[in-house]
Amino acid sequence: MIAFLRFFIPFLVVQTVVYVVIALRARGRERRRLEAEWDEAGGGGVGREEFVDRGLRSYERSLRRKLLLAIYIVPWVALVVIIQYVNR
Repeated sequence: MIAFLRFFIPFLVVQTVVYVVIALRARGRERRRLEAEWDEAGGGGVGREEFVDRGLRSYERSLRRKLLLAIYIVPWVALVVIIQYVNR
């Protein structure tokens, strides 16, 4: 059990760091995309910050944002599959 925790805790910390970095980069990329879209459209009667904020709220509910959670799920599923395969 101790050996499992010695593996589990650092692995979870690494996954969390990777998730945070990728999530921040994705949010920054979406912000830049929205700002460029606002610049191309000439504003359209809406302030730039309001347009970007609305777009980012929409992004937070999007499937793309939820798929980032696969950073936590996929490695653990792969690990379980490998362990099951090796122990046959």
